[in-house]
Amino acid sequence: MSVEASAVGKCLGCGGVRPDPFLDLGTTPLANSYLKREQVADERRYPLAVCYCPACKLVQITAQVPPEELFTEYAYFSSFSDSFVEHARQMAESLIARCNLGRTSRVLEIASNDGYLLRHFQSAGVPVLGVEPARNIAAEAQRRGVPTLSRFFGPDAVGEILERFGQADVIIGNNVLAHVPGINGFLGAVARCLKSTGVAVFEFPYLKDLLDQGEFDTIYHEHVFYYSLSAVRELARRASLELCDVAWQSVHGGSLRVFLQHPGATPVQPAVGKMLADEEACGLTQPYVYSHFGERVAALREELVSMLGHLKSEGKRLAAYGAPAKGNTLLNYCGIDTSVLEFTVDRSPHKQGMLLPGSHIPILAPEELLARKPDCAVILPWNIADEIVAQQREYVRRGGRFILPIPRPVILDGGRS
Repeated sequence: MSVEASAVGKCLGCGGVRPDPFLDLGTTPLANSYLKREQVADERRYPLAVCYCPACKLVQITAQVPPEELFTEYAYFSSFSDSFVEHARQMAESLIARCNLGRTSRVLEIASNDGYLLRHFQSAGVPVLGVEPARNIAAEAQRRGVPTLSRFFGPDAVGEILERFGQADVIIGNNVLAHVPGINGFLGAVARCLKSTGVAVFEFPYLKDLLDQGEFDTIYHEHVFYYSLSAVRELARRASLELCDVAWQSVHGGSLRVFLQHPGATPVQPAVGKMLADEEACGLTQPYVYSHFGERVAALREELVSMLGHLKSEGKRLAAYGAPAKGNTLLNYCGIDTSVLEFTVDRSPHKQGMLLPGSHIPILAPEELLARKPDCAVILPWNIADEIVAQQREYVRRGGRFILPIPRPVILDGGRS
């Protein structure tokens, strides 16, 4: 069932006129709306396209789905990715050392999921508070002993946070900046919850990596924005915050970790100026880069569909590994469904027994990959392919082959391309 999303006529950053989209992925279901079989007939689909605002350098989707529909119940639990849990541990240790955190400090995490990150601060004796809008995931965090408010973070949450927790020395938001339509009010609320000497740390997939590697599958309705550092600097200024440091991270196919502070709290690090200059030099702030990207994505779709069609014509049985949101963008844009892939497997028991949105491919437990022995399996969370191949060594040993769809389709030989 096709449903109209709320069309956005103005840029959500600067308020200027919204340009035409440079990439249209069609009408798709919500990427995290996993289905039971009886829900298929009522599945909703929404338009999905992205545009670039040359005035404030912000890449954004052109139509919004209400956040309450996206995040009140959610199927992504961070703790089911070993590599991401390890990334979180390292991040916590780094911030504890960098900010000299201890028992009198305060760490606030926005979109804290199941407590996968905050528990590392707790282990070091640092008081924490999570803010997580998905009721099912917030309940899991509470069960694990991580104090969590089940609500959306924003201007209307500031009073409760300050009364219950006070201002924070460190505010963290991993993969949250991209999800917030009201980004100016959101960052204003961050400034109010941050101590005068504190730092706000945000991680998000980096727009340059998305463009360079053809990572169009990271575009879905929950991701309202796709950030360059240049765009983040403009947004921070509008919220009376200062961009003071940045570091590239390998997680999620290439991400940025940015540090925001009250102006003048600490010296701005050289890495900021260097990356801003690099973005200018590579054309990341110019519209032509984005029109070329749309052409590349169409070519990638044709190549992947052709590869899978050829394998099917040879009598090969095909499946997939993983059930990430990005995989659903990929499958729906490419028109890949159960006529091509028999099933997928995923470690999360919250997804097992469900169907992928749009394609309606059934999600099974990981051991089914070995039990059913398809000839090839497409790795949908390609950003953690090494982790998956290591977990499935026996499948590879018995002749199974994995396919990486991004940055271009390739069949791995013995677990390696």
